[in-house]
Amino acid sequence: MPFEFEKLKLDGLVLVKPRIYQDDRGFFIESYKKRDFAAAGLPQEFVQDNHSSSTQGVLRGLHYQRGPAAQGKLVRCIAGAILDVGVDIRRGSPTFGKWDAAELSAVNAHMLYLPPGFAHGFLVLSAAAEIIYKCTTEYSPEDEGGIRWNDPDIGVDWTLADPFLSARDGALPFLKDAKL
Repeated sequence: MPFEFEKLKLDGLVLVKPRIYQDDRGFFIESYKKRDFAAAGLPQEFVQDNHSSSTQGVLRGLHYQRGPAAQGKLVRCIAGAILDVGVDIRRGSPTFGKWDAAELSAVNAHMLYLPPGFAHGFLVLSAAAEIIYKCTTEYSPEDEGGIRWNDPDIGVDWTLADPFLSARDGALPFLKDAKL
């Protein structure tokens, strides 16, 4: 199997480690294989791909989609490095309001799967980074939501006290006030 699937501390978050085939010409990885993802209990169908580019110190998030538009995401960093964060926003979950993170980079080729019901954000650690991510549902503007990156009730350790944020992300509500 070309993947190692490592369950993280929050139910549903999975770090996907592809096998890297490397030689003097470069490298090759399989970034998705329906059969292997099915065997690991992960989605086999994604309906939208997104690509994001940011510079060092940029923090994007924490974003989510509500209701039937809630998205599962498979996130991969294809240039540079990011700290990728998932926050459990599933009401009634024993880990509601808890977070976990993984460093994703072009070098380690790791991917993070976040199931529906998680808010997602990332901080760029390198001079620049590009991420691509697959989504299980299409983006729905009317079902979009977000949580403030520095919500003290969540307490994400972003490793940077003053990230570069969009005006929108800087004004997101705290979890206790968010429309989930």
